[in-house]
Amino acid sequence: MAAAVHFSKMHGAGNDFVVLDLRDGTPPPDATLAARLADRRRGVGCDQILTIEAPRSPQAVAAYGIWNADGSAAGQCGNGARCVAAWLVRDGVASGARFVIDSPIGTHEVSDLGAGRFSIAMGAPRLAPAQVPLLGFDAAQAEYALDVDGHRVVFGAVSMGNPHALIEVEDIDTVDVAGIGAALQRSPAFPDSCNVGFAQVTGPDHIRLRVYERGVGETLACGSGACAAVVALVRRGRLARAATVALPGGELRIEWPADDAQVIMAGPTAFVFEGAWQA
Repeated sequence: MAAAVHFSKMHGAGNDFVVLDLRDGTPPPDATLAARLADRRRGVGCDQILTIEAPRSPQAVAAYGIWNADGSAAGQCGNGARCVAAWLVRDGVASGARFVIDSPIGTHEVSDLGAGRFSIAMGAPRLAPAQVPLLGFDAAQAEYALDVDGHRVVFGAVSMGNPHALIEVEDIDTVDVAGIGAALQRSPAFPDSCNVGFAQVTGPDHIRLRVYERGVGETLACGSGACAAVVALVRRGRLARAATVALPGGELRIEWPADDAQVIMAGPTAFVFEGAWQA
């Protein structure tokens, strides 16, 4: 019988994770194991798998990896970053009001806000089409347009270490999130696919957001998607630089103080249960 895989089950605003401690040098899950762990009927069930690893930079207390439910690797996950921070605090590796962690794409300062809430400096958004990546456009624009499955889709494009397309809609409850999201993800304009956000502006500093994530589908929350949505809407003059983002699973607070500044994301974390899964 194969060895058991020990894990923590966590979520951030409903975006749920299986967290694996790999600091002993255990290799990260391959695509097959990641997909099996994420299976909600035959595995543990989650949107993504997070791996706790040895730090990669001198100032960091630890690093983390991100694996989508289909086994593909991801560059960033905002809700996951907060859950990693909470896990490290509980483990005793991180202490104090501020500490640093390494993601697959960089180094991030964390602030412990208390009561299970954490703030993460998510890095500066990347807006040039080549950095998203988005093909067919030479310069950064507040809005792009593509013909997708016979329909004209207007969107903003932002990389937060992973590619995002943001579509503003009048009614978030009636939009075809899965249909439009999957179609845009298949577009050759996004060679690495993309996370597709649908935002409804409900006030000068408040939006509702749903996100169809690559390799996962629609999730209850997407932290990097919330960051990308605020950036895209600020660039269109539709939103204040500090805004509340209401997702199906909960609320996040996003701040983008200036065009050249990092995006700051704050929100909740929760431990659900501990377990051992028979691989």
